Amino acid sequence: MAEQKVVVITGASSGIGEATAVLLAQKGHKLVLGARREERLQEIADKISANGGQATFAVTDVTEPDSVNALAELAIKEFGRIDIWMNNAGLMPHSEFIKGRVDDWNQMIDVNLRGVLYGINAALPTMRDQQSGHFINIASVAAHGVHSGGGVYSATKSGVWMISEALRQEEAAAGSNVRVTVVSPGAIATELVDNVTDKETKESLSQYYAKVASAPERVAQAIADAIELPEDTAINEIVMRPSSQS
Repeated sequence: MAEQKVVVITGASSGIGEATAVLLAQKGHKLVLGARREERLQEIADKISANGGQATFAVTDVTEPDSVNALAELAIKEFGRIDIWMNNAGLMPHSEFIKGRVDDWNQMIDVNLRGVLYGINAALPTMRDQQSGHFINIASVAAHGVHSGGGVYSATKSGVWMISEALRQEEAAAGSNVRVTVVSPGAIATELVDNVTDKETKESLSQYYAKVASAPERVAQAIADAIELPEDTAINEIVMRPSSQS
């Protein structure tokens, strides 16, 4: 069994967050789960406990700094440290700019960008004090390219990539032993498409994902591999797609 670590995951109520929580719990790690849906968090925590794992949770809104800070405080209260902080919460309401879905744009900026920054802010001081830690920031292949309707989403995810790289450089320079991994998945079978408010775009994306999407457990396995690498080395970036995704 791998060394037992305390892992905090935002957006833990479904998709990549849930799959990663379940897998890491199976590997003996202690989980602290954050998301907005209390019922789903309770179900996942109960499932982990029923299988012999350890998990606690807090209803968390990543757009609110106090809420994210409370999640970090829960980890310290329950387990005494934060070894892994996974910034996973994200939204993908694609639409063309001419449709003027300003609320969607702002929501993506708040969740996809500010949520990551608030997570870093909540966990980094503890990791510095420990002289050990690891951020897993979920970006997207959209961080590396853009297409019609995906401009704001790509902007937020490329922002996650840039934030992650700057954080990596800062922590390397500080000698803090805090590692950073940015994960850029392609089409994964999660609830992302459910958040698309533009009807035409949603229909098109749903059809595409139905054809090519991989299971979130594939991403969870990649994250587990990055976490389990010895602390003197970091996997800084993971880009992964379904084999059939062009």
